[in-house]
Amino acid sequence: MLPHIHGLLAVSNWVRLRRLGGWGLVLLGVADNSVVPLTGSMDVLTIWLAARHREPWIYYALMATIGAVLGGYITYSLARRGGKHAMERRLSKRKAAKVYKRFERWGFGAIAIPAVLPPPFPFVPFLLAAGAMQYSRAKFLGALVLGRGVRYSVAAYFGALYGRQILRFFAKYDKLALGVLIGLAVVGGILTLIQYLRSK
Repeated sequence: MLPHIHGLLAVSNWVRLRRLGGWGLVLLGVADNSVVPLTGSMDVLTIWLAARHREPWIYYALMATIGAVLGGYITYSLARRGGKHAMERRLSKRKAAKVYKRFERWGFGAIAIPAVLPPPFPFVPFLLAAGAMQYSRAKFLGALVLGRGVRYSVAAYFGALYGRQILRFFAKYDKLALGVLIGLAVVGGILTLIQYLRSK
């Protein structure tokens, strides 16, 4: 029931956010980089908005980056306050240990590189690890801005470059695109529910 509701909400919110333009990207970015990520939604909305050419593509890249950085910083701050216990409540101890190990090895790169990678690569665990391990705020923000800035700049640029083809695709396969978004939202809801039940 919960994943189904999550999917319906995702669709209604998607329609509203499209109308808000760049500000919709900021709101979606905050949600997408929280502990309940909306897999792939930021990339799709950034590409779709940039394809419409109402504003320069760099504007949408900037707004998407601002939203992602705000959301990522909120997650980081919560984990920083909760420490390693907060991280281990979100993930199993074994998975948390793997993330810690990667973070200790790569530091700045452990935030910047995953921030560039497209879905379904999980990014939230690295935000949580940075906070739980009390990683420098300045370095964290620098890595997050760099990674997300590159990712959404590429998405917005290609959206603007291939705008006509993209809009034609959305017009032709609008129901399919919404179906994919519902599917992703439902999968995200199921995974969140499973993790919540495990933590309980």
